[in-house]
Amino acid sequence: MASRLRQLQSKACQASQFVSKHGSSYYKQLLENNKQYIQNPPTVEKCNELSKQLLYTRLASVPGRYESFQKELDSVKQIWKKRQELKVEDAGIVALFGLECFAWFCAGEIIGRGFTFTGYYP
Repeated sequence: MASRLRQLQSKACQASQFVSKHGSSYYKQLLENNKQYIQNPPTVEKCNELSKQLLYTRLASVPGRYESFQKELDSVKQIWKKRQELKVEDAGIVALFGLECFAWFCAGEIIGRGFTFTGYYP
């Protein structure tokens, strides 16, 4: 067990060293490749304008999302009406999907608590 811990520590140390050596060059390359999206100078007015554009763009996409949701809901209703014809394999897939969703919810709760299982930090 102690040897595994030492291996893990050495791998984490190597990863940290790699990031410290190559992190700034990656950052510079990322900015260079995406310079057409950078607003110069970064003024408060421009930031407010961009945030409004984002808000209204997302609001404009609500009807399409609502329509997609209605289609999904209709397909679920059709499956529920034909539940007598449901195969065991399909029910198993649905159960596994539900279990996966629950597991991701639990993982999010644990992360939100600061990686504790018993509760939140004071």
